[in-house]
Amino acid sequence: MVQPGEYDLPPAGTDSVWAVAGRHYDRSWFYRLFWGNHHRDSWTTPVQLPVFDLSRVHGGMKVVKKGGGYQTSSFQLQDSLGRIFAFRSIDKDPVQVLAKFWRPTFVSNILRDQISSANPYGALIIPDLAEAAGVFHSSPALYYVPKSDTSFGQYAEAVQGKVYMLEEKFDGMADTLRMFGNVAGFADSEDALRNRYETNTHHFDQRAFARARLLDVLVGDWDRHKGQWDWAVYEEGTDTSYKPIPKDRDQVFLKMDDGAIPFLATSKLMARKFYSFGPKITDVKALMINARFIDERLLHALTREEWVAIAEDVQKKLTDEVIEKAVKNLPPTIYTLKGESAVQNLKNRRNQLTEVAEEIYEILAKEVTVAGTDQPDVFQVRRLDDDRTKVTLLRPAQTGIPERILYQRTFSRNETERLTLHGLSGDDEFTIEGDVSEGILVEVYGGLGEDEITDRSSVKGWRKMTHIYDTERGNEIEFGTEAKDLTTRDVKVHAYDREGN
Repeated sequence: MVQPGEYDLPPAGTDSVWAVAGRHYDRSWFYRLFWGNHHRDSWTTPVQLPVFDLSRVHGGMKVVKKGGGYQTSSFQLQDSLGRIFAFRSIDKDPVQVLAKFWRPTFVSNILRDQISSANPYGALIIPDLAEAAGVFHSSPALYYVPKSDTSFGQYAEAVQGKVYMLEEKFDGMADTLRMFGNVAGFADSEDALRNRYETNTHHFDQRAFARARLLDVLVGDWDRHKGQWDWAVYEEGTDTSYKPIPKDRDQVFLKMDDGAIPFLATSKLMARKFYSFGPKITDVKALMINARFIDERLLHALTREEWVAIAEDVQKKLTDEVIEKAVKNLPPTIYTLKGESAVQNLKNRRNQLTEVAEEIYEILAKEVTVAGTDQPDVFQVRRLDDDRTKVTLLRPAQTGIPERILYQRTFSRNETERLTLHGLSGDDEFTIEGDVSEGILVEVYGGLGEDEITDRSSVKGWRKMTHIYDTERGNEIEFGTEAKDLTTRDVKVHAYDREGN
């Protein structure tokens, strides 16, 4: 909390205080020359925040459990209606991510200081942008916990005198908001991915995920690994679909390239993923590094045309007025510092989204993996001509469950170098057909189960363009003239990373 007389500020009021989120980030000009200005001015500028009272916020709340990873002090809270919230400190201590050898050294101080590259109030801009763009979102709010607060019991000392963010978690039906419509429940990424691979009745809404990922790129959120998503669950007859709910917007509007040492450290040859937010999106790939696992699995069905159409729709919905209104959610003192540049940068980046969408498509299109399920699946590959190869994944009809095309996309040899098919654990069928002069390399991993693999295709030239991986026994394989026999006795050939561990 700001001390009386420390700044020339008006009275805060009875239920609020003037607080400084991170006065320890104030450094000399010489230090900043080497380590960067970053967002130090936001961390050290007083903001007026409501005082957090556990007994009054949302009708009274209780601490369910202490959480947090290595960097953030966090808690899971429950309000009087049974809704679950995350309560996280906006300042972080990343020292625990270091090896023990480095923790007592100067390296820990440098790492702590680089938290100043994050915008402590950036998450407040996101809800209005997400709402307009058609992306699910939480509605974070900032609070100051007084130094005298004892309501957290044994954890009181950990929260006293700090700025925290309160944000909805989506765990059960009590957490349902109107924007979710007729939602059946919620799942985290691990549960949703497990259901997707175990059964052929669970599916991700890839268009909705692409829309959310474009919003990530717009705001420079580079840290979008699978743990940064929850999923709204919808029942559609015999099938279940998942729509994305982005969370944990700690890394939006990162600014790390303005000091000599961080500038070099975040170059394309080093820690490229720490890509700074600016007026132009110049390195789309950097913003995809941490999300590679989930992007490759949940965006492989979309065509270039679909990506561009989604981007155009997002551009249309993110009007100048929407962007200006969203940025005004910053605390007034921070808006004075950052508002004008944030608005202009977001407008410029919005105008790039169609080009960004095409670049994302091209990055993901180079090597594509299509996985089936642990139930019987039918893969059909047709080499249509020297440029195009069509892949179809079918779910055979089952008792009470109709046949369905689970996946279908036509690939261009000019965009795609390799197609990899994984059958997983079911008794699967693979058929590769078509006579062409040139074609895409197709890799078939039959997986566990008794598989039928037939290659009737032909690609001119000495190199075989169909590679078949499976165990030597228990399968019916017709290699034809095009397939390369890569079967083995080693069951490790069935491995497929379902969880990104």
